[in-house]
Amino acid sequence: RLWEFDQTGKFVKEIGKGYYGFEFAHSVRVDPQDNIWTVDEGTNMVTKFSPEGKVLMVLGRRPPAVDGVVATPSGPNKPAEKYIFCRPTDVAWDPQGNTYISDGYINSRIAKVDKNGKWLKSWGEPGNKPGQLNTPHNIAADAQGNVYVADRGNRRIQVFDGEGNL
Repeated sequence: RLWEFDQTGKFVKEIGKGYYGFEFAHSVRVDPQDNIWTVDEGTNMVTKFSPEGKVLMVLGRRPPAVDGVVATPSGPNKPAEKYIFCRPTDVAWDPQGNTYISDGYINSRIAKVDKNGKWLKSWGEPGNKPGQLNTPHNIAADAQGNVYVADRGNRRIQVFDGEGNL
């Protein structure tokens, strides 16, 4: 569940009550337009809500119910696919309105979509060399469009340009 409180701690409203995209929340962010973004690693979904709580965009998809509870995969990773996340962790935006998603626990990559959700690119692969990632856990972008990735498993911050160049 996602609850909004005012500055005094008084409950204002619940956002996304009963929403199919909530199972195992990882992060929530507010973009420069006051839209609310949730990253749910349990459903593999990133959801953009309006300030009023209306669903505006969904990136990723929840595994089918027939699959049951999806445990952390073991063995080699399947190739990363466009629009398919595997335990994403965070979201950030550059000055042009592009969205960056740290697709952290399994894919070890950064995904980039435009302001309308159109897939632009992804970068990163599992490893510990420069440019490789091991559980990219948090992400931020600055006014120049640099993308800062908290590469948790490698205990470092890596900085990329908006095209994924280290």
